[in-house]
Amino acid sequence: MIERKEYMDRLIGYRDKHVIKIITGIRRCGKSTLLALFQQYLLEDGVSPENIIMVNFEDYDNRSLCDQGALHDYIKAHMATKGKTYVFLDEVQNVPEFQRVVDSLYLRKNLDIYLTGSNAWLLSGDLATLLSGRYVEIEMLPLSFKEYITAVGAGDLSRHYIKYLENSSFPGALEFVGNQKHILGYLQGVYDSVVLKDVVGRYKIVDTMMLESLIRFAFDNIGSQLSTKSISNAMNADSRKIDVKTVERYLRALMDSYILYQAKRYNIKGKQYLKTLEKYYAVDIGMRYLLLGQRSTDVGHILENVVYLELLRRGYQVYIGKVDELEVDFVAMALGGRIYYQVAATVREKATLERELAPLRKISDHYPKYILTLDEDPDADYDGIRKIRVLDWLIGNA
Repeated sequence: MIERKEYMDRLIGYRDKHVIKIITGIRRCGKSTLLALFQQYLLEDGVSPENIIMVNFEDYDNRSLCDQGALHDYIKAHMATKGKTYVFLDEVQNVPEFQRVVDSLYLRKNLDIYLTGSNAWLLSGDLATLLSGRYVEIEMLPLSFKEYITAVGAGDLSRHYIKYLENSSFPGALEFVGNQKHILGYLQGVYDSVVLKDVVGRYKIVDTMMLESLIRFAFDNIGSQLSTKSISNAMNADSRKIDVKTVERYLRALMDSYILYQAKRYNIKGKQYLKTLEKYYAVDIGMRYLLLGQRSTDVGHILENVVYLELLRRGYQVYIGKVDELEVDFVAMALGGRIYYQVAATVREKATLERELAPLRKISDHYPKYILTLDEDPDADYDGIRKIRVLDWLIGNA
C-alpha cells in the first residue's frame, strides 16, 4: 500500500478529537486504503482489534447493514467494553438516511467515527444540518506526482512526469505500469463506475450520451474560461442540443462526483470574487487521455491542471486571478495570506517570459509570486518574482 503521508498526518492529528472525520473524493482515489493504513497505525499504537469496527458498504457481504436500523444495532453490539472504539464506515452514502445513525453514534463519547464517501452530497442536506460544526472534511485526490515517484522509484523527473500523465494518478493503475492497454481498461472501469453510480444514478440523468459529450467537452477545454452559456452555445453549434440549465445541472453532478473541479475568478485589485467565466480541471490526466487521446499541443493546459490539483492537495483555496485586463493563472489562498502562480510549459523565449511576468508585476502587494515551468534551467528571480522548475516544486524541492 502506498503511504499517503499528508492524509495520514491529518487523520492522526484528528484522532480521538470529538469530531466526525469525513474523507471525500472520487472513487478509487485511495480512501479505503487510507482507512486500512490508519487502522494499521492504531494497531501498532496499541489499540486492540476488538476496539476497531470496520464496515465497507461496497462489500456485498455487508448488504444487511445498509439498513440504518441494522447498522446502528451492529455498531452498538460490537462496541468495546473498555477504551475508545474506532468506527470506520466506508462509502457510507450507500446507507439510506445514514446521517441519522451517525448523529446518534456521535452522542457516545467513547466512539471515534470515520466516514468516507464518493459524492459531495454526503456533506449536504440533513448531514450538514445535523452535524453542523461537529465534523471535519478531508478532501482526497489520486496520487500526487511526489507520491507517484515514491511508488515507482527514483529516476529522471522529466521521464517520470510523462509516465505520471500516461499511467494515471489513480493508485490502482500502478498495478499495470508498462501495459498501456491494461491501464486504459482499468481507467475505463473507474470512469464507468463514477459516471453510472455517482452521476447518472444519483442525479437520475436519462440522456447519458449528452452527459458524456459534456464530459468530453469539459476535459477538452481544461484551463479555458467557460460559462454555462458558452458551453451550451459550443455544443449546440456542434449539433448537440443542450440548454443552459441542463449544462449547469450536469456540471454540478460532475463536480459533486469529483470527476471535475471548478476554479472561480478573483479580482485581485478589487478584492472581489467574480461569478462568471470559471475554469474547469479534470481529476486525472490519464482519464482525459482515455476519453480524448493524447494531444501534445495541450502540454501547457495539462501542466496547469497538474498544478491546480497539487495546490488543492496542499490545502489552498484556488482561484483564477484577474488584474486589470490580465490574468494570473492561480491565486492560492490560505489563512494568513496567498501565493500567486503563473504556469507555462516554457518561458525560454523573451516574449513568452514577459507575457507571464506582466500580470504579476501589476500586483502591488508583497505576497510571494512564482512562475512554474517545465524548462530545465536554473531558477531565476525577476524583481522578487521567482521562476522555478515545476517538477522540483511538485516534489517539494523548490
